[in-house]
Amino acid sequence: MIGRVSRRAGALAAFAILLPAAASAHSLSGRVETPIPFPAFLVGAALAVAASFLLVIVGDPRGPRERPAAPPRTVPGPVRVALRGIGLLAWTWIVAQTLIGGSSDAEVSSLFLWTYGWVGLAIVSALIGPVWSWLDPFTTLHDLGAALLRRLGIRGLAAAPWPARLGAWAAVAGFLVFVWIELVLRLAGGRLLGVVLIAYTGIVLVGMAQYGRDAWRSRAEVFSVWFGVLGRMARWAPAGDPESGLVRRQGMVEGLVASPWTTTLVVLVTVGMGSVIYDGLSQTQLYRDVVGLTDPVTGTLSLAALLGLLVLAVLGTARLTGLAAMGAGLVPVALGYLVAHYLTALLMDGQRILIAISDPFQLGWDLFGTAFHEPSLNAVPTGLFWTLQVGAVVAGHATGAWAGHVAARREHPGEERRSAQLALAVLMVALTTLTLWSLGQNLVFEDGAVAALGIGAL
Repeated sequence: MIGRVSRRAGALAAFAILLPAAASAHSLSGRVETPIPFPAFLVGAALAVAASFLLVIVGDPRGPRERPAAPPRTVPGPVRVALRGIGLLAWTWIVAQTLIGGSSDAEVSSLFLWTYGWVGLAIVSALIGPVWSWLDPFTTLHDLGAALLRRLGIRGLAAAPWPARLGAWAAVAGFLVFVWIELVLRLAGGRLLGVVLIAYTGIVLVGMAQYGRDAWRSRAEVFSVWFGVLGRMARWAPAGDPESGLVRRQGMVEGLVASPWTTTLVVLVTVGMGSVIYDGLSQTQLYRDVVGLTDPVTGTLSLAALLGLLVLAVLGTARLTGLAAMGAGLVPVALGYLVAHYLTALLMDGQRILIAISDPFQLGWDLFGTAFHEPSLNAVPTGLFWTLQVGAVVAGHATGAWAGHVAARREHPGEERRSAQLALAVLMVALTTLTLWSLGQNLVFEDGAVAALGIGAL
């Protein structure tokens, strides 16, 4: 039954992404032919998402069969050491440029924090496994500092217990700060972003010293908590603490369904999803007509309003579906939005590493002859990226429909919750339409063709 339903949902998603292609609205420019008007395109995608919910409700999939957990495997020690070295090198590089660098395309603060971190590592964490567990430079710095103190014979104070009532709200607060820095302050890079990273490092190290490394990492460190939640749908999941190097294989929705969900984590996923929606909406002409060119105050208020409405909608729906169903259903959606909005920026802006390695300290060097490289995606058809964008959004919602339904059945076995599924379906269809509409507003339709305006993300 599960296989049949999932195949049907997959077929619907495939149909949606194979609709006539248009140009990507982020970081691209180009022109492709489309024989249907944009409103019909939106309706088709929304119907595909609605149909996936219908198939799930009618087919009533029971979820993965209960089976023994896969035996854990150990990530080789040299791989873990290499990843820790890469993370520490990236952190050191940002600090070095912050202290002595100039201003050029060779800057790495935005490259490592926004491009490779906020986008690239999120995708890897959700699809592959807990890479951040070893890349994490903050834990490496803490461990190096603790080892140095031990060598000097200095004993630290005993760690205070983490306040149970606080849960992971500290990570949610930190996540909101990073979203505000990126989307309201538009702090795209440079020394000021480097200063932010240095300040955040200080907060993390103080927190680890106060509450213990593992407690702070699992409840308050923004990237560890966020990538950990996304990693619930990854192929490989942690089977112990990062220092053990143990991982185990899991099914696509196994981690989403089996792992416990709290209000805090559902709010975190909602904020992650909502931040992408806000980024898309803030680039539309309608937003500029209504809100205008935002200053920090206006931008803060509009961001808070959108995120607040989304959180209220999600938690309100969760009262019907349950927290587990909502959390499991929203993680694939959040990943789909991330890919749809930022994949082109990752592929384009990520090429700046070629510039950075030739001029590592922004001193005008050209060590490897790539200091004047111009990032480009001209070799890739623009229609392909639009296809990927729509496919990511629709497939994320279709997967979320399945995962949410399975989680609801596990949380409330034997109960008929069709009204809850209907509420979740309405929310998902509305989010699909809103997201694809915001992407499409950066496209110009003329005589059956689409021309991208090339508004950059990130």
